[in-house]
Amino acid sequence: MITEAGRSCRVVSAGAYRPTPVDSLVAAEQLGVDREWIVSRTGVETRGVAGPAESVVAMAVLAAQDALSAAGVSADTVDAVLVATSTNPQLCPAIAPQVAEALGLRVAAFDINIACSGFCYTLHVARSLIVAGSCDTVLVIGADRMLDMVNPSDRATAPVFADGAGAVLVSVTDGPSGIGPVVWGSSGDRAAALEMRPTMFEANNNSSVRAELKMDGLAVTRWACSTVPAVVREVLSVTGIGWDDVAMFVPHQANWKLIQRIARSLDLPEKVAVADDVRLAGNTSSASVPLALHRLLSTEHAGSGQWAVLVGFGSGLAYAGQAIRIP
Repeated sequence: MITEAGRSCRVVSAGAYRPTPVDSLVAAEQLGVDREWIVSRTGVETRGVAGPAESVVAMAVLAAQDALSAAGVSADTVDAVLVATSTNPQLCPAIAPQVAEALGLRVAAFDINIACSGFCYTLHVARSLIVAGSCDTVLVIGADRMLDMVNPSDRATAPVFADGAGAVLVSVTDGPSGIGPVVWGSSGDRAAALEMRPTMFEANNNSSVRAELKMDGLAVTRWACSTVPAVVREVLSVTGIGWDDVAMFVPHQANWKLIQRIARSLDLPEKVAVADDVRLAGNTSSASVPLALHRLLSTEHAGSGQWAVLVGFGSGLAYAGQAIRIP
């Protein structure tokens, strides 16, 4: 088991905000394909589609409030607000200070942008702040409006990406450590496989340039299948646990078919619940791991203190993973 010096922390609760789900039939009609074409390739049956009032800030605030409510504590117990996001519509200000203000807080607040692995990166930063003694309680939020960056006619991205926000509350504990060491890294030489690119658009006789998500799905899949299983095995090793100790496997919700391939390569025991939130919520990038964790905590009956293994992977190409004790 974990034997690090210093203070310990744990995940106290999880929260979520999910926009109205829209059936994949809508995306299929826009792409000129059958619904089954999307479901058979991605597993996505519905996905969250945010409306004009559901900004990244608004969704992040609602997910944070849900996590606080689940923990039964008020916002004034929070010492820092950290937001993982890659879809802030402005270069500045950051999302996190706006979330903190909406919660009535004047605390340390900052964003981390590493896209699909962003939540796991940010969770480790929160852990480090608490272990170092800088904070006692940290809100960690993943929030993205991916559909703002997706071309609805792009068959590589339009069928799978979505909007949403998830959050966890992390606090110092006198008990055993509840968040294991991180395993993280990147392959920057493959960054072009999943990136935002400036694209020219024509509308109403006017030209404009905006960022558009571009993905080489085959390249990302090959990288993930060769990288993620090894990362997960290392997470188990550095945490000092085995699959017998694990109740949940929560990978980034990239694509249900890809998740199934990764799970098979890990030879998971049947008792380990594999997160499949992507089937109902789509790929929400920075929000996908906390949203998937939240759904599993709501639907599974794992005992408190058992472990969940989290792993994020994607744009960068970057990855990060850790094990947490189930609250």
